[in-house]
Amino acid sequence: MGMGEKWENFLKNLGEWRGSFTQFSLQGEQLSSTDSIINLESFDNDQAFTFRVRRFGDGGYNTPPIQDYQQEYRTLGRQILVFETGALSKGTLQLAPFTEFGAEYGFVATDRRLRFVQLYNEQGEFQGLTLIREFRAGTTAHERPHLTLNQLLGVWEGQAFTHYADWQNPTQYSTRLEISESGDRQILQTLEFDGQRLTSTARVEGKQLWFEDNAPRVVTLLPDGASSNVPLKLSHKQSFFVETGWLISSIERQRMIRHYNDKGAWTGSTHICERKIS
Repeated sequence: MGMGEKWENFLKNLGEWRGSFTQFSLQGEQLSSTDSIINLESFDNDQAFTFRVRRFGDGGYNTPPIQDYQQEYRTLGRQILVFETGALSKGTLQLAPFTEFGAEYGFVATDRRLRFVQLYNEQGEFQGLTLIREFRAGTTAHERPHLTLNQLLGVWEGQAFTHYADWQNPTQYSTRLEISESGDRQILQTLEFDGQRLTSTARVEGKQLWFEDNAPRVVTLLPDGASSNVPLKLSHKQSFFVETGWLISSIERQRMIRHYNDKGAWTGSTHICERKIS
């Protein structure tokens, strides 16, 4: 992805966005929440932009912000990938022993943005989720319902775009995801992409889907149509991926995946736009 293309894609995020930073447990329980206003404004004929974030206390927007941070940018770092829709991916480039790990994602759809942060502690254990729900100021944009398993059941077809850390040419391919109930509190998932076919099963526990075929991982269903898909523990000696998703409408979903190899190095990110066909 060239810098010019990446920059143009990022500009789809410009505007004033009112929302909240909300922390959740792995079980999907809300722990805390902070109101926020984020301004992304370009200048110098779109050659630079200002990023400003204000976070508020218990009084919300009616009180002075408890944090007000602002910075100007003229480039986007190598670690940030921005896709055609304006969706973005950034995070840790190299998982190493005794270091924290983080992944951040962003989606934009007209007057809505949804951003997401996944964190692991220095032992590679999952630490927490932050869900950032944002609405363009002055619009009637509204929040999506809490994601449910029933909304995900069915067949989804989409297009995947993968950009690589080593700057090789990006790839595009079709995807097909089928999710069905296979018994009491159990689902079957079949994923077809790029000539591969992967089948897995999960048990349903509250707001979670537990996949334990290989390394244990869990999908947590969250407010605003969001979902988090993570391994419970990371190892810099085993390849892994972390993922988040956003159900934009009853038949439209976007997902973002960050891939890491068996040396703990980030190798690329995949953005998937899919539609429910049955």
